[in-house]
Amino acid sequence: MKFVDHPLWLVGFRPFFTLACLAGIVLPLVWVLLFVGLWQLPAGPFSPLQWHAHEMFFGFGWAVLGGFLLTATKNWVKIRGYHGAALLALVVAWLIERAGMWFAGDLPPLLFRLSNLLFLGGIVGMLLWSLIRHRQNDAFADNYFFLIVLPLFLIAKTLLLSSEHFALGAAMTLGLFRVAFLVMLERTLTQFMRNALHVELLRCPPLDRAIKLLALPLIFAPLLPAVLAGTLAWLLAVLIGGRWLLWKPHLALRRLDIGIMYLGQLAIVGELLLEGLERSGYAGWTGALPMHVFAFGAIGLIVPAMLVRIAKGHTGRPVHFGPADKLVLWIMIAGLAIRTLLTQLDPAHYTHWISAAAACWMLGFAVLGWRYIPFFLQPRVDGKAH
Repeated sequence: MKFVDHPLWLVGFRPFFTLACLAGIVLPLVWVLLFVGLWQLPAGPFSPLQWHAHEMFFGFGWAVLGGFLLTATKNWVKIRGYHGAALLALVVAWLIERAGMWFAGDLPPLLFRLSNLLFLGGIVGMLLWSLIRHRQNDAFADNYFFLIVLPLFLIAKTLLLSSEHFALGAAMTLGLFRVAFLVMLERTLTQFMRNALHVELLRCPPLDRAIKLLALPLIFAPLLPAVLAGTLAWLLAVLIGGRWLLWKPHLALRRLDIGIMYLGQLAIVGELLLEGLERSGYAGWTGALPMHVFAFGAIGLIVPAMLVRIAKGHTGRPVHFGPADKLVLWIMIAGLAIRTLLTQLDPAHYTHWISAAAACWMLGFAVLGWRYIPFFLQPRVDGKAH
């Protein structure tokens, strides 16, 4: 069997969820070592904070988002999807980017830029090609949101690594992930509630559309007048929160595997409320609290639950959350509380709480990797090809 015919290269989620688990273990550890001064980032064109933000969003975050979109888009437009050598090339590009980020100071600027844009440029181009070429077969009319936000990730990534525009790049990156999560949650939660609890969520297309359209200008929040940006953030929080109440949370929160995704939605609401306060001139908290409410609350809670479902369902196994899966979700909830609450209640021990939250993230993804990377390395158990 050729290497590119290995089961790892059958579908996009297999290699990239593998990378996400490994990145979820390694990247927080490296950041804590840098943060407490036990390790130093090699001299380069960006700060350790920029490295951390970039690697968690474009290293870990895009391993997750890329794996999801490579898998989902093929189903949306009804094609085979990228596999084999194409996925191998993307993984190599992702690894080159990680090395380039660490050794940026030793690379000529042009070579660093090439290493830094190879993966994201490649995967964005491939996803856009699938969505545009097969638009007539697309099951979702609102996939134009991805046609808008995917290219913008390239701009946000460049700004994030610029010393002059880091804040703009970080805000854009968060805003882009917010749009992606809002689109995906709208689709997946309806299906999960129907399958797990036999409940139909009340869908209001004008409300759904308003939420997604309002999230678009907030991608550029730092470029807007502060009062306008704050008002839009609060308005979006109200709309998402109102829809959350309509989506039967009293039923969803009875089940950890679905309830945690509802908590992730609340984290988006919380981040927006905090961002509105920040745009209004108030920032009486320690550290980048709004950013980490989103990163740990939305990404940190929703991604493990989605990973378990996809890892089982798309390898032919029953979608059931066992004790170890539920343990991971509780660990991530604990990490969220530590990172967003204890750091504020006890800022004198901020470094200790940062380390504890990172340990939760690492442990959660270590358990996920231990459980599911073997699934990604094996053929489907139901005999289907991919």
